[in-house]
Formats: sequence, structure tokens, C-alpha cells
Amino acid sequence: MSDEAQEVRGLNRKMLGKLLVIAVLMFGFGYALIPVYKQICEVMGVNVLTQKDGTVEFDKNTQVDKTRTITIDFDGNAQGPWRFRPVVNSMQVHPGELATVMYEVVNTQARTVNAQAIPSYTPQSATPHFKKVECFCFKQQTLKPNEARQMPVVFFIDPALPRDVKTITLSYTFFEIAGLNPAEKG
Repeated sequence: MSDEAQEVRGLNRKMLGKLLVIAVLMFGFGYALIPVYKQICEVMGVNVLTQKDGTVEFDKNTQVDKTRTITIDFDGNAQGPWRFRPVVNSMQVHPGELATVMYEVVNTQARTVNAQAIPSYTPQSATPHFKKVECFCFKQQTLKPNEARQMPVVFFIDPALPRDVKTITLSYTFFEIAGLNPAEKG
């Protein structure tokens, strides 16, 4: 090998060494940033997941009006081949508080039926304040022969409910939908 080739090879090795040192330093710097970043966030109060003393305080639902209690009565009317009723007759809730009630339906026929539930509220002034989050009334129900099912209604009462309303009745009428049943379609 010539002196010039050896000199180029030596320069290449020096450059490789420098690049390896730089790569190791960059990796070390990136690795060292993690605790530094956590420290900066904690000092500035940004992105802190827990309190300094180790206890975690959850935010309270400020929308719940604990000064009022509303009695919710439940009713179920069946217009068709089934038994339909609420599992409980009534419950007490505070406005803004999330609550769940179950309704039970039993298809007493030896055939599949399609059904829909339609809600109604008493007094009428409570209707816009009764907020359902989840309800079996949002879609049609298909019940197989002799099937029994419990279906939830998740709701809350808007705190803007007039103060003179102390009791609300939620009533569902569960009726068969006209037309061909899935088993009869051909």
C-alpha cells in the first residue's frame, strides 16, 4: 500500500472514531433528557400526573345539585306478545347525577318479533330535562322466541329542571313493529 492510501485510511479511521463518539454522545444526551424533562414539567406544573404527596384527587362533578332530590317513577306498557316492565318502580336522584335503570322484556311467543319502545314523560315540562345517554328505545329490538332480556336506560336530570318538579314519571310503551319478521323473510 502506498503512503497516500495509508494516510487516507488513517483519516477515514479518525473520522469513523469521531462519528462514533458523536453518535454515543447524542444517544446519551437524548437518554439524559427524560429525567430533565420530567423535572422541568414538575417544576412548571405541566403534565403532572400525581400530586407531590402521592395522593390523587379526582375532580368532583360540579353539575350535580345535591340540594335537590327528584323521584323518578318507572312504568312499562306492553302492546304485543310479551311481558314488559321496569326492574324497579322508582328511584331518587340528584339533578346532574348519572343513573341507570333496567327494563325487562320477555317474548312470550314461539316466533321472532321486532319491537320498538317509545318513551313519554310526566309532567310534560320535564321532557326536555330528562337526558338519556343510553337507551334501548334508541333502536328496534329483535326478540327471539321465548327470549328474556334486560335492557338499560342510562340517564341524568338536567339541573335546569324547574324547582317545582319533584317527581318525574318515565313511561315506555313497547309495541310490535308492523311488517315481516326476520324469520318470515324469504
